[in-house]
Amino acid sequence: MNPTRRRRLWFVLAVIAAAALVAVLVGAALQRNVAYLFTPAEVLDGRAGADVASGETRFRLGGMVAKGSFERTPGSMEARFQVSDGDALMPVVYSGILPDLFRESQSVVATGRMRADGTFVADEVLAKHDETYVPKEVADKMGLAHEKHDVEMPATQAADGSR
Repeated sequence: MNPTRRRRLWFVLAVIAAAALVAVLVGAALQRNVAYLFTPAEVLDGRAGADVASGETRFRLGGMVAKGSFERTPGSMEARFQVSDGDALMPVVYSGILPDLFRESQSVVATGRMRADGTFVADEVLAKHDETYVPKEVADKMGLAHEKHDVEMPATQAADGSR
């Protein structure tokens, strides 16, 4: 093989190796930042997995803020409330400013980890933005809970066929 072809071959191999390395690094970064959405029932009954229940994995908790469960620790930014999916309740602790639209009996998605005592420690809390919006993943999972417990869906959701 002549020297020009050999250099070209090494160049092509180096480009392929660099592209493979970049693909592996991007894949690892994306995998580390993925946060799956689970409902309280899925976490408590083990369907979410052992890593989620033990607090090793960061995930999103979705459901409704249980009525009468919200309380703020006096003199601090710490808020405590419970999230319900119709089947189970999970206590949540959040230290920070809650969204303006956060209130009881409204949908919420919180990102964080489980603590050893069974409490979800949230890093971020998102509340719904108007009367008709519920995140699709939460709506699907809550819809299944509503069907299971024979709860009537609101007229706006029943009309468009969504849960």
